[in-house]
Amino acid sequence: MRGISKQLGKIRRLAQPFFLPLDQATGWQFIWLLICLLFCVGGLVLFSVTGLVEILSKLQPTLLEKYFGGVSSTIQIIWSSWWGWLFSSLFFTGSISFFSMRQQLKSKRWIHWLLLGVIVLMLLAVNGINAGIGFIARDLTNSLVAKEEEGFYRILIIYACCFIVALPIRVSQIFFTLKLGIIWREWLSKSLIGDYMKNKAYYILNPNDEEATDVDNPDQRISDDTRAFTGQSLQFTLGIFDAILTFSLNILILWSISTTLTFSLFAYAAFATSILIISGKNLVRIDFDQLRYEADFRYGLVHVRDNAESIAFYSGEEPEMIETQRRLGEVVRNFNLLIIWRVLIDVMRRSIGYAGNFFPYLVMAVPYFAGEIDYGGFIQANFAFGMVEGSLFFVVNQIEELAKFTAGIGRLEGFQSKIEQVSKQADISTPSLIHSTNSILIRNADLYPPGSTQPIILNLNISIQQTDRLLVVGPSGCGKTSLLRMISGLWKPINGDIKRPETGDLLFIPQKPYMLLGSLREQLCYPTEENRFGDDQLRSVLEEVNLKSLVDRYPNLDIKQDWPRILSLGEQQRLAFGRLLLNSPRFAVLDEATSALDVKTERHLYDLLKKRDLSVISVGHRPTLIEFHSNVLELSGNGNWRLLPTTSYNFDRS
Repeated sequence: MRGISKQLGKIRRLAQPFFLPLDQATGWQFIWLLICLLFCVGGLVLFSVTGLVEILSKLQPTLLEKYFGGVSSTIQIIWSSWWGWLFSSLFFTGSISFFSMRQQLKSKRWIHWLLLGVIVLMLLAVNGINAGIGFIARDLTNSLVAKEEEGFYRILIIYACCFIVALPIRVSQIFFTLKLGIIWREWLSKSLIGDYMKNKAYYILNPNDEEATDVDNPDQRISDDTRAFTGQSLQFTLGIFDAILTFSLNILILWSISTTLTFSLFAYAAFATSILIISGKNLVRIDFDQLRYEADFRYGLVHVRDNAESIAFYSGEEPEMIETQRRLGEVVRNFNLLIIWRVLIDVMRRSIGYAGNFFPYLVMAVPYFAGEIDYGGFIQANFAFGMVEGSLFFVVNQIEELAKFTAGIGRLEGFQSKIEQVSKQADISTPSLIHSTNSILIRNADLYPPGSTQPIILNLNISIQQTDRLLVVGPSGCGKTSLLRMISGLWKPINGDIKRPETGDLLFIPQKPYMLLGSLREQLCYPTEENRFGDDQLRSVLEEVNLKSLVDRYPNLDIKQDWPRILSLGEQQRLAFGRLLLNSPRFAVLDEATSALDVKTERHLYDLLKKRDLSVISVGHRPTLIEFHSNVLELSGNGNWRLLPTTSYNFDRS
């Protein structure tokens, strides 16, 4: 029961916000509104059918008596007894409940409920037709047995009309279900993407490091898991509604025919469902692992595609093939285990299904041979038994899909909880970060790598004002890039305060520039909006950074290419400087941003920055860089550091 309660809590955190805000409604209120939806839809159907019967009784009383006498008599019984008051009370209770929560249904949530209500209405209509088909099957069978030809064809026409009416209803139900599913998926995906991009959660979770996080493959969780969750949630929710409606409309029919058959079905359903649910618990864990292994395998293939040129230069096909086959082996091994359990579950499920076909004959044979019921009643009992059995065995029939659904919930809710946790940690993280527009000030900062006790920098105190230029040097692995991470806000020092510009006034350029999926125009303008710059301005900047050949090759700036593969590292670094010139921040942080360029081009690019009076923080190993900076920060790698003017620093002695 604790496991079921925990799983329901996960479903609520994922599903409820689409229909009701989590902070404005409890889980019980959400469930109550789902029940009220049935009350409202059922009441609308009852009132509509009553109105149609009244209209037909006045316009076509003969037609009503001949073809819909059973419906008319049922409506009369309902409104002449306490059932009418009960149904009316339930309808008004549901309507009042929705009205009382109208504030929570804003932000277009009422549309979601309306679509769900339309789908439930169609389910009710189809189930009503199915219940009527049971009576039609009884009368049709008795007409055949009695050889009443005229009555047989009259009932057969009604039978055909039922299918004609049911077909568009069922098709419309499928359409609206798929429509609600894609709306829900879009909403949930946008919500997760927003949280994933907030407070740099995508960076903190570090999805490329399989050992550094328990959240593997966020891409799969946002894309595949949201699609599966929304689709399967609707499938199971509507399946439960369908089962409830089927049960409600057929149980009284079955009870009126045979109480023995009804009790036998309840006992048989309870026993079989319990056995299958207990047996199916292992499927959840195995399906969870299968989703992870499939995602790991796909990520390995994407990794090969993204690094195709590097692998080709190394001729590294053999180790890449071994690693990819290892990931495939995990998929196959777990799937073989999944096959065993699926076969076992399927054997039990089919055995239960075959037993269900046997039960009506076993129980109903005695009253039939005793003459207590006719053959039509026997057929109707068999039909009603099948309908009620299908509703009671809904969970059993969906056990494999339910296992996949449960595994997907665990992955998706785990991802959602993790990014929420990252956001909360970011909000309360220390030390304080003060925004400024004219300086970078670091006071008494102690920097350690995340999860490590080995210091990188201890008690760092530096001030970088506008037009200052700082060169950061030191041996490889001493923490130069880590310092830039701290300045950019990606890493937090254990102690100390940082004063830095707003995000738009500080731009970071790594050694291998980031190339987004987009056009040449988007590459240059990133991360600002494209419409800020005209084509002539973009082409002028490309020529300034010695990329005139790129303008000649691609005169259409909206062309989209695989830029990391087409452009050399030197071209990418020059493009990044063009991006820097266009964005015009107050401070530029360059992490060996000219390492792939010749000295002449490096000098040209730094001169461009100097002309624009940008404050620059550079990491580099070339002695030629020293002439473009006013101070040198030397890191030793054990926490020690020293700050010197460039006139007092000797690269050769370092």
